[in-house]
Amino acid sequence: MKNLFNLLYLVLGLGLTMSCASQNQAPEAYLFAYFTGNGPGQEAVHFAVSKDGFDYRALNDNQPVISADSISKRGGVRDPHILRGEDGTFLMVLTDLYVPEDGWTNQGMVFLTSDDLVHWKHSTVFIPELFPEKFGDVSRVWAPQTIYDPAAGKYMVYFSMKQGDEPDIIYYAYANADFTSLESEPKQLFFHPENKSCIDGDIVEKDGMYHLFFKTEGHGNGIKKAVADQLTGQYKMQEEYLQQTKEAVEGSGIFKLIDSDKYILMYDVYIKGGYQFTESTDLEHFEVIDDQVKMNFHPRHGSVLPITLEEAKRLENAFGLDEQNWITGTNEELVYGNNVLVDQEKSTIYLPVKNEADLAVLDPGFDLMVGYAIAPSGVQDFSNGPVSYTLSKPDGSSQEFQVLAEKDNNPALKGYYADPEIIYSNKTGKFHLYPTSDGFDSWSGTYFKSFSSADLADWQDDGIILDLHKDVDWANRNAWAPCAIEKKVDGEYKYFYYFTAAQKIGVAVADHPAGPFKDTGKALVDFKPEGARGGQEIDPDVFHDPVSGKDFFYWGNGYLAAVPLNKDMVSFDKNKIKLLTPEDGTFREGTEIFFRNGKYYFLWSENDTRSEDYRVRYAFADSPMGPLTIPEDNMVIAKAPEKGIYGTGHNSVIQVPGKDEWYIVYHRFTRPHGIAMGRAAGFHREVCIDRLTFDEDGNINRVEPTVEGIERI
Repeated sequence: MKNLFNLLYLVLGLGLTMSCASQNQAPEAYLFAYFTGNGPGQEAVHFAVSKDGFDYRALNDNQPVISADSISKRGGVRDPHILRGEDGTFLMVLTDLYVPEDGWTNQGMVFLTSDDLVHWKHSTVFIPELFPEKFGDVSRVWAPQTIYDPAAGKYMVYFSMKQGDEPDIIYYAYANADFTSLESEPKQLFFHPENKSCIDGDIVEKDGMYHLFFKTEGHGNGIKKAVADQLTGQYKMQEEYLQQTKEAVEGSGIFKLIDSDKYILMYDVYIKGGYQFTESTDLEHFEVIDDQVKMNFHPRHGSVLPITLEEAKRLENAFGLDEQNWITGTNEELVYGNNVLVDQEKSTIYLPVKNEADLAVLDPGFDLMVGYAIAPSGVQDFSNGPVSYTLSKPDGSSQEFQVLAEKDNNPALKGYYADPEIIYSNKTGKFHLYPTSDGFDSWSGTYFKSFSSADLADWQDDGIILDLHKDVDWANRNAWAPCAIEKKVDGEYKYFYYFTAAQKIGVAVADHPAGPFKDTGKALVDFKPEGARGGQEIDPDVFHDPVSGKDFFYWGNGYLAAVPLNKDMVSFDKNKIKLLTPEDGTFREGTEIFFRNGKYYFLWSENDTRSEDYRVRYAFADSPMGPLTIPEDNMVIAKAPEKGIYGTGHNSVIQVPGKDEWYIVYHRFTRPHGIAMGRAAGFHREVCIDRLTFDEDGNINRVEPTVEGIERI
């Protein structure tokens, strides 16, 4: 880790030269400035860089690049905003606040200037000292930002302030010539029509109009916009909320993509601990693009600045970039970009590719961090073994790598998915897989997709089959852990899809296994069964008993509930609910039931999905309603550290029709990076398939999780 810069401003002879040189270059990269949280040491400036505005990698091992206690009065700084000045220098403003001691009360800001983004000169701006008569009683001075006012020929700083019982108001004032203080008394910039609190202002100019994005603090807690034809003119508020989530958000940051007509609006989903990115061309209509964004850190309120390639290299050289992260993925559809394995010490790269890839004519399409280059480019022949590549680094050095490409079928799906359910459809003659859409911070996904395959190896994405925001009225968050079953009703196939939403369980119905599914309009499970203590109402499973011809329903986190379903498949008698929770204390969630050779198998996941020891155990039963008998050795699948495989759990099981051939479908931490992601590994998971076998007595043979996966059946 690089040492922290204490910001004792280093006057370098090359400073002005570097600034002017960079000013004449077109931007080719992006700098993301952010802080990480409200705890000790988290309120400080962090930097990350990106080549495309979508894939960001933290500098300095995600540690602060500026020592907060050396530049602030309170010992912490938040909400960093950086502007490139008209002369090519950089201006940064920060909230001066240390929440562990101050709570949410503060009176000041920090102003900084730099010629090179590395060395900064700072000053503190304390509002009650500058303007004691009018603003001596301020209790909050939050989220400053800077914009150049061409009419005034000055830099305008705007921020929110609160006095007494009055609402938070967005003010503006002009900075002095050397950007060390304010030269004018703050004036109100935006007048809310109902005089309500507004914070976190963010202004962008488009087509001669100024768009002020802000948070409706304490009344909606979302992002709205006001528009004016002059920077300090009369802003007219638009009524629509612009955030694309129903969660509370703040800290909007908007920037224009380089050489594009698209704008990115990002904001802090602060209660959930997440960040959402949206895209627009008109600043009116925004679409979520979270599935395109990757970060190896978890930011709070920040800003993004387009920078030159030279500036990006300078930042990487000064603060360091984790060399294991110089490959951020690939742009080749046949390569599993999330699973590329780089070994710096051995100078090797492993490329897992899909079945249909032709190794003799494969272009890896490496996506690299800013400042890195790799040769050769284009199509190469990997059919005879490793191919030699040369990596050029930002510091001018190079390294030779041997790149090996091999066909792997794990993960079975490209991307982040979890909690897989699988069925065989007699209507389509295919297998259909229904996972949780993963990769969203704190399990905050809101839609479900389906995938289909004729051979369990090559999977087609059939798209979104149920969107909580569009298709479900009773819940709008936490789309998790579905299950499904095919039934013949009046001679026609029907598909019943049970899903978790907002810690409740619902049912949707379709005429085709790939949907579209229609929600029944209410939750099937929105209560805790009698006798259950703690846990959540999640993780459904549905099972057709070939012996009795009846259907059964199961669910629970922390407990296992079972009940016969009514013939309509969308209701049951609560009086028939029975708790079957295994008595060995290992049950967490993710129940799966199947029948083989006269025995009922009950599988479940042990430990938390964030744990590398998330794993699957099982029990026998003589009926779908138990009781359960736990074998002495009941482990089904667990981590394989020697292969870099962790967190193997929440499974389903499928039998090949007409054969005693079985497979287990499960998720694991994303490989190879998941084990180093901390709690985020619990929502960066991927679906895998391996063979499931039994001994002569019907006991499940422990499954060894593989990288290779299975061959086409």
